[in-house]
Amino acid sequence: MIEFAHPLAWLFLPIPVLVYWLLPEYKEQRASVHVPYFARLVKVSGETPKKGAVKLLRRRLQQFLLLLGWVALISAIAQPEWVGEPIEQKKSAREIMVALDLSGSMQEQDFVDQQGQKIDRLSAAKQVLNDFAQQRKHDRLGLILFADAAYLQAPFTDDIATWQDLLNQSQLGYAGYQTAFGDAIGLTIAVFEQQKSKQRVLILLTDGADTGSKMPPIKAAQIAAKHDIKIYTIAVGDPSNKGEYEMDLQTLERVAKVSGGQSFTAINRQELQQAYQQINDLEKQQYETLSYRPKHSLHHLAFAIYFVANLLVIVMLFAVKLIGRKALPMINESDNKPKTEPSTVVKGGQ
Repeated sequence: MIEFAHPLAWLFLPIPVLVYWLLPEYKEQRASVHVPYFARLVKVSGETPKKGAVKLLRRRLQQFLLLLGWVALISAIAQPEWVGEPIEQKKSAREIMVALDLSGSMQEQDFVDQQGQKIDRLSAAKQVLNDFAQQRKHDRLGLILFADAAYLQAPFTDDIATWQDLLNQSQLGYAGYQTAFGDAIGLTIAVFEQQKSKQRVLILLTDGADTGSKMPPIKAAQIAAKHDIKIYTIAVGDPSNKGEYEMDLQTLERVAKVSGGQSFTAINRQELQQAYQQINDLEKQQYETLSYRPKHSLHHLAFAIYFVANLLVIVMLFAVKLIGRKALPMINESDNKPKTEPSTVVKGGQ
């Protein structure tokens, strides 16, 4: 299907007709030359002599080419476009922010990997998060790392591979050794406010109690709820730990409940995977359908027709002049010389 980006350009199409009707014909005065052998020239050429002005008429082919060139020029200005069939794309309306704890307690080796070897909590969380991200083909993921303070490691993106690289580059000590997940929630709110997504989800993964937040976690959760942000908390590690690595499960549960989310506890890698799966089941994915029709400009073809038509007109004019010169017979030079009668010499006699 062909459409025109600037259809108003077609208003210029009748300009040649208006010029032909409204403006006077072009007339030109030329000096005449007296030809002494005019009658013979007329006889040889076969033309009929006329008096007064002569109106030059274009040949029909020339008129057609000029008309075609004008229409092509207006078409190029109107910018024709070939519009393809509609193409629909589904875009997820869900954005998931992952807040990962990098405090010192994340170095505890109480998780077992698939090979049966003990690994620290951070490594286990990375492995499961990589698997979780691999399944988010249509979601946009963000990443916040927190310890003494929270900072944005990856803004929301649908480039899952890049998000995974930024996750794997995170190391213990990047943000200190305490646990400030209240500030992580506050930073999440600020990031979400810059977006226009309909589904806002925060997955908060920590293994300790909040020890250094400027904003209390419960207060941050209440503000998050006002901005339609659901918080799912995942407590990593053994809840029976006491002392420095003791978990504040009560606060994590309240944070999740206030925001409309849920709280999970993961003692091992399998429970951590189950927590992510349950979050995925709870948050049904919504899609926004985007439809567009591909367009390809064809104005260059119209310009090509315009130039070719005008080029043919010029070639035709030169050809007509060339043929006219060859058809005109050559007049002998002797016809231009004055003729003399033979003289008679009379001799005197006796």
